[in-house]
Amino acid sequence: MSDFAANIMIGLGKALSGESLLFCFIGVTVGTVVGVLPGIGPLAAISLALPMTYYLDPTAALIMLAGIFYGAQYGGSTASILLNLPGTATAAITCLDGYPLAQKGKAPLALFVTAINSFIGSSFAIVLVMGFAPLIAELALEFSSAEYFSVMLLGLIAASTMTAGSPFKGLAMVIFGIALGLVGTDVNTGMFRFNFGILELADGFSLVALAMGLFGVAEIIGNIGSPQGTPMKLGHIRFKEMWPSKPEWKKIWAPTLRGSVIGSFVGALPGTGPGIASLMAYATEKRLSKNPEEFGKGALEGISAPEAANNASVQAAFIPTLSLGIPGDAVVAVLLGAMILHGITPGPNLINEQPEMFWGLIISFWVGNLMLLVLNIPLIGLWVKLLSIPYNILYPAILVFICVGVYSSDNNAFDVFVVLGFGVVGYLMRIFDYPAMPVLLGFILGPLLEEHFRRALLLSRGHLTTFVDRPISLAFLLLGFAFLAAAFLPSLRKKVTGD
Repeated sequence: MSDFAANIMIGLGKALSGESLLFCFIGVTVGTVVGVLPGIGPLAAISLALPMTYYLDPTAALIMLAGIFYGAQYGGSTASILLNLPGTATAAITCLDGYPLAQKGKAPLALFVTAINSFIGSSFAIVLVMGFAPLIAELALEFSSAEYFSVMLLGLIAASTMTAGSPFKGLAMVIFGIALGLVGTDVNTGMFRFNFGILELADGFSLVALAMGLFGVAEIIGNIGSPQGTPMKLGHIRFKEMWPSKPEWKKIWAPTLRGSVIGSFVGALPGTGPGIASLMAYATEKRLSKNPEEFGKGALEGISAPEAANNASVQAAFIPTLSLGIPGDAVVAVLLGAMILHGITPGPNLINEQPEMFWGLIISFWVGNLMLLVLNIPLIGLWVKLLSIPYNILYPAILVFICVGVYSSDNNAFDVFVVLGFGVVGYLMRIFDYPAMPVLLGFILGPLLEEHFRRALLLSRGHLTTFVDRPISLAFLLLGFAFLAAAFLPSLRKKVTGD
């Protein structure tokens, strides 16, 4: 225990130094702005900032880059709630209930709850990183491709059943998303597939273009000429409007804790990421809720659990990175590259060989999240003012931001046409009452599902029993079938009985 206390003091000394505080503040501020702006995302921002860190102290450089990463999770919820426009892919889940809350005039409350839950989720995961990094990393190593396939399948099943309306439509949209994810280059053979001779589709559709089109552009098209095009009349936002009431606190505390646990567990698994954590947290809350019909219509639980989960996942992603040198997702892979560039070798010996860097970075996570809390809560009034801008000014400006963001993500003009095309598709889906969220999640998880399925079969020499021979994989598969049964049996029973 004395060693642990000594390590904490070492970390505090490094994290609270003037240089570390400055670069932590720069990182979380840039991350918040990047999260709010559609289409950019933390990966592009960190990649652009990486060359600027060459002459910095390695710990200060990593503190700034990590701040951009988790700061973007805070900022990503803002555009999702106010404009139904996910600033990051992980914030897409927040659209489901955040945007309906804003339409009900509860945007200040929704933004305050997301800020608080983001801080709680992050804090929970930071405690795990501090105390259980080696143990959790060892557990993560137990996951083979069979377990990852089962987790992805469970996520896709949850995606098809968690949306309001027909589960059959949800399943159809998941399959549509998986089909879109097949476009591009086969990861095993390197051959082009389903790109119809279009060279720009060699790497598949852009995730940013798909998300911005299905949500942002579809929202703009749907509101063209709408009689509800009158902006909200907003005065000064008082703290009372942001602070949840006692019944609302009772609604959100348990989902927040569950989301933190789910996010911490998922984030510690290499190759998963905050998107899957948010999805699993949302699906769990909808299953546990006494009023699942409220989800998708402005349920506070629908933003509490996913926001806690995605921020916990981001912090927990550093467990395999720092303990094993295995990146959790693409963003953390860039951070891993930054560590190597600065002469730091991640792995089991990092804690002993670089205690000042390790503990300084961990303590800086807490400092950064406190900064984000202080930064974001006073800005709620400013962000909500976006709703008072006349729609004939707001929507063209959003469309410009979307096109600039999509273009800048890959410097590819073709993606601008893709985002507009998916905007039309998203609008048609709205007309015929098909949910957009399962498409996005199918697109994200589909390629991972295929990759781990093929790898698991390769390792088992083609035996499908590998997915049920391993207890963890079998447990996830059974849970997925339970989700399917719970969603589809009531509908089938109604059709059979004619009710």
